Amino acid sequence: MNCPGSVLLYQHDLKSYRDLPIRMSEFGKVHRYEPSGALHGLLRVRHFTQDDAHIYCTPEQMLTECIEAIKLTLDVYHQFGFEDIDVKLSTRPAHRIGSDDIWDLLENTLIDALKELDIVAQINEGEGAFYGPKLEFVMRDAIGREWQCGTLQVDMNLPERFDLHYISETGEKKRPVMIHRALFGSLERFIGILLEHYAGKLPVWLMPVQLVICTISSEQTEYVSQVVNIFRHYGVRVEMDTRSEKIGYKIRQHTLKYVPFIAIVGDKEQQSKTLTLRSQNGKPLGTFTIIEAMNKLIQDCQRPDKDARFRTIQDAIDTLLTDAVSDTHA
Repeated sequence: MNCPGSVLLYQHDLKSYRDLPIRMSEFGKVHRYEPSGALHGLLRVRHFTQDDAHIYCTPEQMLTECIEAIKLTLDVYHQFGFEDIDVKLSTRPAHRIGSDDIWDLLENTLIDALKELDIVAQINEGEGAFYGPKLEFVMRDAIGREWQCGTLQVDMNLPERFDLHYISETGEKKRPVMIHRALFGSLERFIGILLEHYAGKLPVWLMPVQLVICTISSEQTEYVSQVVNIFRHYGVRVEMDTRSEKIGYKIRQHTLKYVPFIAIVGDKEQQSKTLTLRSQNGKPLGTFTIIEAMNKLIQDCQRPDKDARFRTIQDAIDTLLTDAVSDTHA
């Protein structure tokens, strides 16, 4: 639990209502002594990294901050390809701190936030934290398994316990609301869920290596080096394979590594300044110019800024090729 650390940061200096909301996030280390029989790869470990965040706001800002946090959480999951998300509302437990009036306000705020976003939540009676109610975000992977990852908790009790305050418009000391938010929960666990969901074949934008360019002979090494520099310049994660191995062997090795795209370069491609592409499943995609191959990769990566990035790409490629040739001759 790293909430006290966030509290100490908040208490570092005096806060005004003009400073709120204050949003603090961190990737903090968490240790749990799990029994050895419960350990399960990345999905259950003893030491993991948690993407925890705390939002300090006024009571009037609480509803808006909850809505924005829910929208952010769902947007992140959708970006990773998880569309089927269940939301569960965990209400006050039997053993808790704070008055019923505070709990009524906090629970109603979460309910109003869900209504605003037209989300129907499952109610988990009595499953909230001892200091406040919470939302749990449950995703389903490709084979229907449920994984609870993100949480959102609203809290007016810990600010009371830790004597947190801000100066209001009238100059009075008032208690802020503390919102606890985690999107992924355990980063290690989320990576494990992703690998399970995609069976190791991650989307192109997530793959550590998106493209490998393989040479047929050592004659193409210089050309491939220039092309690799061009792709890297525009943010594509690319490697080259210039080993003196048969091309079929190279293709098989990189296919088994689930590399999304494999480019083959021989004398013909070198002379025409092109690349012959194939996808990870072995499907031939054809021969492309450098700009066509770049646009193909960006399209599959689904980068939102691709149009802006490639408005002058042909000029940039010509310049980079010219500079690379000049450097070689020099």
